[in-house]
Amino acid sequence: MHVIRGSETNLQRANRPIFTGEVNAHTYVDDTIGEHLRLTLVKFSPGARTTWHTHAFEQGLIIVEGDGIVATEEQEFPVSPGDIVIVPAGEKHWHGGSDESGMAHISITTPGETTVMEPVHRTA
Repeated sequence: MHVIRGSETNLQRANRPIFTGEVNAHTYVDDTIGEHLRLTLVKFSPGARTTWHTHAFEQGLIIVEGDGIVATEEQEFPVSPGDIVIVPAGEKHWHGGSDESGMAHISITTPGETTVMEPVHRTA
């Protein structure tokens, strides 16, 4: 068993091609702790988000702070603390802060491939 203390959260700038804008993250569980589970806190500044992407696995998002957006090719969904999002494997999507508010979520995944696509260009 592993106990991970919230007080040990150490957010650091997430400089990965999947992110646009200012994004900070802290990985709670990776392959050093969990064989089949990944847990990461991701904090998006207002207007920051992921690019379009897909996963070879399901992804769960628990919104813990601020107001944000999760989107598929068909629809954008506003989200706020307490909301839970389940993204099916293979679904093209993006998520991040709204233009007015930052948003933080805990991403729950398993090991597997993420395919990063083009940046998000919102028309709304």
